[in-house]
Amino acid sequence: MITKIQKWGNSLGIRLPSVFTKELELKENSAVEIKVADKKIVIEPVEIVQVDLNDLLSKVSEENIHKEILIDGPEGKEIW
Repeated sequence: MITKIQKWGNSLGIRLPSVFTKELELKENSAVEIKVADKKIVIEPVEIVQVDLNDLLSKVSEENIHKEILIDGPEGKEIW
């Protein structure tokens, strides 16, 4: 399928034909990754995993927590 790149604000945009979005189950606000590979623009759907802070903190234990690390002295107007 051939389409045209069009001006969209200060950017350029391209419309995705509905046949492609249906096949890939893309909807408005779906997350995609855009990259250049072998001089081609590649658009791939990605799944955004929601991270819950409480879930992450529940995995902290005495075995995997580390102590504070002081690498260097203060920089600028920092008070240590």
